[in-house]
Amino acid sequence: MGARLVERDPKGCRLTVEGRKFENHARNLHRLATKALNTFRERHLVIGASSNIGIYLLHPYLKAYGDPNGASIDIQISRNPVIAKQLAQGEIDVALMEWWDERPGYISHVWRTEQMVVIVAPDHPWAGLPYLSYNQLRETPMLGGESGTGTGRLLAEYLGIELAALPIGARLGSTDAVKQWVKAGMGVSLALAGTGEEETRTGKLVAIKLEGNPPPRKDLRVVWRDSLSDDHAACRFGNWLVASAA
Repeated sequence: MGARLVERDPKGCRLTVEGRKFENHARNLHRLATKALNTFRERHLVIGASSNIGIYLLHPYLKAYGDPNGASIDIQISRNPVIAKQLAQGEIDVALMEWWDERPGYISHVWRTEQMVVIVAPDHPWAGLPYLSYNQLRETPMLGGESGTGTGRLLAEYLGIELAALPIGARLGSTDAVKQWVKAGMGVSLALAGTGEEETRTGKLVAIKLEGNPPPRKDLRVVWRDSLSDDHAACRFGNWLVASAA
């Protein structure tokens, strides 16, 4: 490196100023080296999931999954764009995404389709409606959750307007935050039906379907690099996931 990274004395070892600057690179190199080795060992699987999928939807599938080759599994949950970046950098083996741009070099399959609903507080004027119309949604700002999931794009297409014209209220960064604001009567939001099942079951939120035949739905995708062998743990898990949800 042409620099002194560690200081040693009878009391032990510590990083130098140069060592602290290099530390993040060293950690990334170590992770990449581990991933390179695991490519051939195929005994370890790192699954990346967007927040909504990882928090609300993935656990029953992982509980049911049993890898015949005994691969150990790690889960990383983050925002959709972060998971896409980690997949591209080789930090995860397979990604579960709310939105994917079908870039070359990857295999992508729909593994689950989620209905989109509007969530409101139980005392909201809409709470008793069987469904919501296009006009009601066009005129009402929506609380925004996690960015990069394609929900805004889906809503704009459903309403027949440009994405830039979509009425958005506060951008809160996560579905958990959105649900708390909705419960407090601070607004309404569009969400995956599966992310609010517990609250709707207990009466803390009301989920309202949208007008249309069919109503808007979001395809959730499982994605892995097309350079992996068919018997790689990522391929086995991805194909199992698609088959299990069929």
